[in-house]
Amino acid sequence: MEIPDILNEDEIRNNLKTEWNGREIHYYRETDSTNIRAKELAKAGASHGALIVAEAQTQGRGRLGRVWESPKGEAVYMTTLLKPQIQPIEASMLTLVMALSLARTFQELYGLEAGEHGIQIKWPNDIVLQKKKITGILTEMSADIDRIHYVIIGTGINVNNRKIQEELQEKATSLFLGTGKKLKRSQVIGKAMEYFEQDYQKFMESHDLKFLKEDYENFLVNKDVQVRVLDPKGEYNGIARGINDKGELLIEKDGRIITVYAGEVSVRGMYGYV
Repeated sequence: MEIPDILNEDEIRNNLKTEWNGREIHYYRETDSTNIRAKELAKAGASHGALIVAEAQTQGRGRLGRVWESPKGEAVYMTTLLKPQIQPIEASMLTLVMALSLARTFQELYGLEAGEHGIQIKWPNDIVLQKKKITGILTEMSADIDRIHYVIIGTGINVNNRKIQEELQEKATSLFLGTGKKLKRSQVIGKAMEYFEQDYQKFMESHDLKFLKEDYENFLVNKDVQVRVLDPKGEYNGIARGINDKGELLIEKDGRIITVYAGEVSVRGMYGYV
């Protein structure tokens, strides 16, 4: 008999084993976007580590304004609210921290290996299963020049989706479609919050990825493979050699190393780039 996948505040709280992360929960049966709600809650005084979860979103979006489809009853839509004592320039690394935490979550809960036939991270923050995307992460910040007011990390996870919309089937999948295993979404959220609390604390020790770099690269699909960098100044090919402590992608080109801070990086055999 299949266990019903009920998602509500009590279910989420019952699966939390954290000290501070996710202890303040805001649950919505439907909302425009958990990131929008998180911004409002941050301004209203919500605590560091507050978790915003929705059963469905009407205005979900990803990086570069892309739409993130948000059907009811199958996926996870959540945002973590943080108030870190770091410099604004360091905040972008938190996206990579969340990506690592999610990869570790899926590896444990679904018994997946890190690698081509299991879970991988496409730099900086896409989680892929068998070379298809299962997770999107969107990080936003409110800050002055030298002070962060808050950082919000929005995450959409295709957990129990039984079907991917036709135009995305070549590029996206779900944990259920990829593994045949159905888990309660509250269990996935709880484990993700647990891993993120651990990884965030390591990040805060050095304000960079020094203590997380090796684990992150263990999942990194952009490692020792040819990539195409879509740079506004001009596209080029190179060999990705991992990341540095700041989370920048290291590209070997013509015998020298180029650091890529932001922008689109395409990988051979993934997302339509061959």
